[in-house]
Amino acid sequence: MAEHLTRANARPAVAVIGGGYAGMAAAVDLTRHGHAVEVFESGPVLGGRARRVTTQHKTFDNGQHILIGAYTQLLALMQQVGAETKQLLYRQPLTLYYPQGFHLSAWALPAPLHLASALLFARGLRFSDRWRALRLMQALQEMEFQLTTDCSVSALLTQHQQSENLRHWLWDPLCIAALNTAPEEASAQVFVHVLRDSLAGTRSASDLLLPRTDLSALFPEPAAQYVLKHGGKVHTQHPIRSLDELRQAFSHIIVAVGPHHLAQLMPEYKDVTAQFSYRPIYTVWLQYNADIQLPQPMIGLVGGATQWAFDRGVLCGESGLIGAVISAHGAHESLSKAQLIQQVHAELAPHLPTHAAPQHAQVIAEKRATIACTPHRARIDMRTTHARVFLAGDYVDADYPPTLEAAVRSGLRASAAVCAALQNTATSSAGLLI
Repeated sequence: MAEHLTRANARPAVAVIGGGYAGMAAAVDLTRHGHAVEVFESGPVLGGRARRVTTQHKTFDNGQHILIGAYTQLLALMQQVGAETKQLLYRQPLTLYYPQGFHLSAWALPAPLHLASALLFARGLRFSDRWRALRLMQALQEMEFQLTTDCSVSALLTQHQQSENLRHWLWDPLCIAALNTAPEEASAQVFVHVLRDSLAGTRSASDLLLPRTDLSALFPEPAAQYVLKHGGKVHTQHPIRSLDELRQAFSHIIVAVGPHHLAQLMPEYKDVTAQFSYRPIYTVWLQYNADIQLPQPMIGLVGGATQWAFDRGVLCGESGLIGAVISAHGAHESLSKAQLIQQVHAELAPHLPTHAAPQHAQVIAEKRATIACTPHRARIDMRTTHARVFLAGDYVDADYPPTLEAAVRSGLRASAAVCAALQNTATSSAGLLI
């Protein structure tokens, strides 16, 4: 700790607890503004709840994440740290492909014509469905995407007379993918914000960006290299048990840990975090023969456990590897790993060139992947009762679902608050000198 004190006396240093997307976003932004930064990550790999894991001598992501063009802050930070988005992300116009009978693709037209054309020519929708979907988007536009009262996504869709067919293929899957919460309990206001920034945004805002690398290498590790290059420090396998370990050595602290760890560091949040409920994300990784491919890099499935499947051979060069994602609560949680692998394979098999069984498989369950994104859920502000301590994390953003973009935004807000505090301190010190 003496090393910290020596450096802190030379230049105010900021500690960031947590090396996930929120913590690394804060660290990069603080570094960019010329502040000394030290990151403390308890795990062996950076990324938090979106990271690379190694099991049985094989490497997987702990969950497959979809980025969209509207993730402007994350994309900007990737460029800042030298993570080339064109190389690390497979970009395509919004495409929802269900081999069971639905296909929607956005056209290369200016907004909002790209969305209108996608709905008008989508396969699997009746004319009345197309009209109702367009009317919903128009109504939300007229409301400036701000509801008078929050409610469930299901209630919103019922209010705007969205058909069961539309919900089955479009709205319900989008809700679960974006909010990791079932439509019957998910926040309509947060879902509307997602629609505002994606479907109702610029043409490129709705683009799908599928990672071509693992989630740690996508941003957290390049971010760490950026911090190190500019004189900061990044520690892995370095848990912080108490803020008292850092108070004397650092001018400010950003706590960027998962919500279930927050009360351990700051007991005053115990009652608030106890109100949170969590939603899981299961990823079933199936390794087939190298010549096995999905009909698209990403496909959707309905009627079973699997919601989305990703072809890692096309995306990452991992030939024959398929990642099947299951978000939110469901019957799959009661299955053993062997049973879940068998079910997911059975659901994928009709859409593969052959019905050959996978050579090996792995289930990775992130039981507390996100907090439930429900109306009127407990809110946690970025600012704390400690003047020099700020919070970051996807659960701190009240307006956006718990996504990588929400995590990054929260980290940037925490960094801005620290920068402002340091500027005020510098100004006050200069005034005293005068």
